[in-house]
Amino acid sequence: MTPADGFAGAPLDLLTRIAASDPLALATSLAAAAASIARLDQALAGHPLAQAFLYRMRLTAVRHQAAADGALIDPWHLAATVEGLRLRMDPYLRIIDRADILEKARTALTLHQWLVEPDFDQEGEVQRAEILLRRQPAALHPLLTAAQGLRDWINAGETRPPMRAAMVRLWRQRQLMRLPVPLTGAAALHAGQSWDRELWLPAFLAAIEREAADGLDLLYTMERAWFAARRASAGRRKDSHAAAVVDVLAVAPVISATTVASVLGIALKSAIRLLNELVAAGIVLEVTYRAKRRLFALQGLAPLRDIVRPPYRPDPNRGRGQPRHEVEEDFADATHVPPQPLAPLERHAFEYHALEEAMAHLDAVVRNSRQALHGMQIVGDDL
Repeated sequence: MTPADGFAGAPLDLLTRIAASDPLALATSLAAAAASIARLDQALAGHPLAQAFLYRMRLTAVRHQAAADGALIDPWHLAATVEGLRLRMDPYLRIIDRADILEKARTALTLHQWLVEPDFDQEGEVQRAEILLRRQPAALHPLLTAAQGLRDWINAGETRPPMRAAMVRLWRQRQLMRLPVPLTGAAALHAGQSWDRELWLPAFLAAIEREAADGLDLLYTMERAWFAARRASAGRRKDSHAAAVVDVLAVAPVISATTVASVLGIALKSAIRLLNELVAAGIVLEVTYRAKRRLFALQGLAPLRDIVRPPYRPDPNRGRGQPRHEVEEDFADATHVPPQPLAPLERHAFEYHALEEAMAHLDAVVRNSRQALHGMQIVGDDL
């Protein structure tokens, strides 16, 4: 019996059980989450960086999902993996720790696949999760539909990724979001989170609210960094590709000269020269100092290093998919002040000719990197 079959006959009982939760706390959390989603959806409507935002947001989402699942990957490792680079490790790391880092990279890109382009078998699992969501009571708000659907799915012993993908589709089907923004409430499945309904439902809604707020923060940070870089690169000769390089760097957390050359259709030497000029001008940062496949990032948009945590050890007393019992640090940065959005006239001051080409190329890079990771073995000092 599938989770959807098991739930089919209990809509009234579910409504009663949800109503039995603290109504004020639940209503407050629901209103806050819905408002946060609405602000993000409105900001993304017609935004020139919408697709670039989705690319970065998905990488952030899968990092948070992997962390909640016990496989936190350093953002530098994920960014380098997406670029198709073999991760250079500390030579003193044990083989088991090197393998752990590689496995976390595999996990993150597999989670990315579930969200973006599930294979045949994965699509079947996502559709099963969608069936369960459709069988929730019609009177439920979509956010509560997702919350209860996730609980039912996990309590039935299913894995998390299919339901996360189904939830992203639900947001669009129920018109909460116009774009497939990966809001999945990952923090609600973090270690230390109570699984009791009265405590978990508000926690899930709070996690969704924060993800949407962080997404809005990311969007405004991207546009500020991008437009600052475009202004700084203005005034060059007409045949210069500097503005197009900035567009490409706006999409990916880090990027190599090889990728820039492929996206823009220019020689590798020309791409390296342009990137070196932008580094010298303070527009671009070189985030690695390799002899080959150097990596670059747009000023203000480079990924931040996280503290490496001990390897995850499974808990035999925990139900499959439920939050682990040990306490982990929160994702939020309480000292961060969100940037302000640009005015509409500022946004219309630039063209966006290289963004679509960059998105198409980088999607292919992610796909190739995921396939390469699954066949990669530990060799020497690299992963």
